[in-house]
Amino acid sequence: MTIPVLFENAVNKYSDNPLLREKSTDKYDFITYEQTKNNVYRFAAGLMSINVKHGDRIALISEGRNDWIISELAILYCGAINVPLSVKLIEASEIKFRLNHAECSIVITSQGQAAKIREIMNDCPSLEKIIFLDEQNEYAYNELHKDDIYKLGDVFLSQNSNKFEERLTSINSNDAANICYTSGTTSDPKGIILSHRNYTANVEQACTLMTIPEDYRTLFILPLDHSFAHTVFYCFIYKGASIAFVKIGKTPIESLKNIPVNIKEIKPNLILSVPALAKNFRKNIEKNINDKGNITRTLFLVALKIAYLYNGLGFNKGKGMRIFLKPLNSLFDLILFSKVRDAFGGKLDFFIGGGALLDTELQKFFYAIGTPMMQGYGLSEASPVISSNALHNHKLGSSGSLVKPLELRIEDENGNALPSFSKGEIVVKGENVMLGYWKNKQATNETIKNAWLHTGDLGYIDNDGFLYVIGRYKSLLIANDGEKYSPEGIEENLIEHISFIDQVMLYNNQNNYTTGLIVLNKEAVRNWINHYSHSHKQKDDEIEKAFLKHLQHEIINQDKGGKHQLKFPERWLPSTFIVLDEAFTEQNHFLNSTLKMVRVKITAFYQNQIDKLYTSEGKDICNKNNIETIKRFFLIYVSRNTVKKGCCVIVVCVKEINYMQKCLQIVDFQ
Repeated sequence: MTIPVLFENAVNKYSDNPLLREKSTDKYDFITYEQTKNNVYRFAAGLMSINVKHGDRIALISEGRNDWIISELAILYCGAINVPLSVKLIEASEIKFRLNHAECSIVITSQGQAAKIREIMNDCPSLEKIIFLDEQNEYAYNELHKDDIYKLGDVFLSQNSNKFEERLTSINSNDAANICYTSGTTSDPKGIILSHRNYTANVEQACTLMTIPEDYRTLFILPLDHSFAHTVFYCFIYKGASIAFVKIGKTPIESLKNIPVNIKEIKPNLILSVPALAKNFRKNIEKNINDKGNITRTLFLVALKIAYLYNGLGFNKGKGMRIFLKPLNSLFDLILFSKVRDAFGGKLDFFIGGGALLDTELQKFFYAIGTPMMQGYGLSEASPVISSNALHNHKLGSSGSLVKPLELRIEDENGNALPSFSKGEIVVKGENVMLGYWKNKQATNETIKNAWLHTGDLGYIDNDGFLYVIGRYKSLLIANDGEKYSPEGIEENLIEHISFIDQVMLYNNQNNYTTGLIVLNKEAVRNWINHYSHSHKQKDDEIEKAFLKHLQHEIINQDKGGKHQLKFPERWLPSTFIVLDEAFTEQNHFLNSTLKMVRVKITAFYQNQIDKLYTSEGKDICNKNNIETIKRFFLIYVSRNTVKKGCCVIVVCVKEINYMQKCLQIVDFQ
């Protein structure tokens, strides 16, 4: 089944149901399924009239709005491929790479993103036209407004309706629908090719876990460019439900402030969430409770404890001795938690958590107040839903049970299937698995082997069939909003251009900033401090602190200017770091036979120190650990307090063996 067929079937069943809701004035207006279809036909026909062909790539970059859904459907009705771009892409090089790599001929853009596209237009040889969703003061020869497309579409439909139908019926379920760019295991983003059937299969799979009545509403807070959002809004279309969008503000901050207002207006039954958003919701709830005084705060904390005990991990809610807590829990729900739920419109049944993993305590909190956050798991290469908790079947702390039909197994590093509770790489097979990576056959072959998608995630299945995802099997960094990035390119850049760094491993496992484990080039550090100490008179610890601050300055300025500017997003540079005493070597098993870091082992060994980096003390790079480590580098020095001007200090520096090995040219083959 293609996406147009899915949409046509929905229109036939639910033609008068509200589909899209948007607040362009002081209240929300809606358009029905039938009205949306008419707009899609007109826009698609308009694209055909400007010579959009089957298989053409058209980029779409816009905040969530009705036009986003209409534009994507229109692109797909032409048999073309949508290349959805994130509004979070700020740097010109990131947008330019995607447009050029996909060879996009057209970009559809909102006012908020228009300047980015106009800036790079001349650097994109394949780009022929820009279509604006909002009116512009002036238009270049190759720029159009959406109304121009609609007018062209009206003419095309009146004169070439047979060609429109022919194009529509020519679309195959295995044709590409999207090229979704994400970061893979190399420094360049990879274009994930998702077919019509990938999406429609994942819709069918997701609906085996999730019930969506046709009167359901959702407010889209998360960006629409991600495959997670795609599958959810196609699930809503599949079931005849309604999709609303946050009112777009003049600035991103203004849009964020509209969220709580719009939630109360729409009264959604379901909201998509990521950890950062969930934590912000909880923070606001707790602030409102605290503002009401100590009595309310104490009552709320007691109610939470009762609810935590009664709910257990969800699957055992109210079972055993917990049954005796039911009356008390119901009372607290009536007098307290129901008032909290009013902030979400009063009709919210549950959240769907995706992007990154939610910690169990956060899940327990939302479960307690009566708006459970059902954690799921997936990745764009799987369209993306692989598993999820559901209202009828859930276990807090897990990523839920598998969608159906889907095959999943846990493999060891040699590709052998492992039994329940054994930890290994999560590998899946099903119709939702991507076609491959755009113009990257090698990466495709490394990721899909004999139709099995190797996710790069580490996990296990318990005896009840619940999937637990416990981290990255490979090396991708994952921020708290689910964004992913490969660390290798950044690490190589830091080593190459900062003389003080011999080795570095970046770390981010769903945190709000990236950290680093750094092995220093001791000779370079000693030379710097020796030079610095001769020109500055400072107390003990001050020179070590000066060096650490200098190193931090070198790191954060890697993408601020010069030849390395915009080579990678700043958010993935380490905000703080550990200075290690010991290098990564084959002897301590932190390097493999090709001298590549064994990240899982390094992370496990230094986990306590890494955790400290996410405390207020650890975020200070001049923490006690780093000061003491650098001091140990200079035990062969005479105390600085006894060094007189004119003294000659001879330093013998024997470099680590692995540093010499690293200088050899080693061919990495896998």
